[in-house]
Amino acid sequence: MAGFQSLSIAFLVCVIVSNHMVVDAMTSKNMVLFWGNSQSKIEGDDLQLVLDQSSGSGAKSKRYFIFGSFEAQIKFVPGDSAGLVTAFYLSSEGSHHDEVDFEFLGNATVEPYTIHTNIFVQGVGHREQQFRPWFDPTADFHNYTIHWNPNAVVWYIDSIPIRVFRNYENAPKLKTAFPNKQGMRLYTSLWNAQDWATQGGRVKTNWSYAPFTARFRRFRLRACPWNGALSISQCSSNSPTNWWTSPVYAQLSASQSTKLREIRQKYMIYDYCLDPTRKRSSGVLPPECYRRQF
Repeated sequence: MAGFQSLSIAFLVCVIVSNHMVVDAMTSKNMVLFWGNSQSKIEGDDLQLVLDQSSGSGAKSKRYFIFGSFEAQIKFVPGDSAGLVTAFYLSSEGSHHDEVDFEFLGNATVEPYTIHTNIFVQGVGHREQQFRPWFDPTADFHNYTIHWNPNAVVWYIDSIPIRVFRNYENAPKLKTAFPNKQGMRLYTSLWNAQDWATQGGRVKTNWSYAPFTARFRRFRLRACPWNGALSISQCSSNSPTNWWTSPVYAQLSASQSTKLREIRQKYMIYDYCLDPTRKRSSGVLPPECYRRQF
């Protein structure tokens, strides 16, 4: 992520205790497998998730966090990946959970993946935005980052921001809930969703290509550990150790905003704020749609 490159090398490789940034050198120190296929494994800095007709698989961070940067390099299932979903997301627990999603929807051979993003606050989601990739996500590893601070959530691919969800919790009149009161784990998974994932479920999974494998490496969780309700104020304060609250992360730079607009103009295929069916069904769009998005 471009903004993070300004941090010194010494700052990136340290471990800061007492409710501040945690950086572990290896994926095996950050993540643990928690369900699924026996062929899935974590070895050092690498994670392999496998899906066949018996089961998909998933991994999660060992800790909960509130605010910071969550990133990994991912190489997606090649060839015919119809019906498959590879997910990289943050989530708390319970029916009123918060969640920030990167989901990558597979497709038939030579057809592009769909980059699906969403955010849930207090259990309420339906804030989808979708993009076509401007690269082949199966040919090599690319960096995917979720940056979450008290001002906004930003989704990045290879240091390029593609989406922003701003905090309008205290805005006059058009208030919008924001995820800032629950700790979240980082999760990743590979699973079958052939009923809806590819062209609305019209294209099903071709199991003759199984087992399917998605590869991950270099999980980096530069974030504030969740230690209960006290973490809400501790991790959102303007402390020098809370680097995510510094002014440079309060909003995108001019160059980042230009890149974001280019990506959205060229590669966005769905935006819930521009969906006329949403407005017809409920009468109004969600309140954040009437505010500046980035």
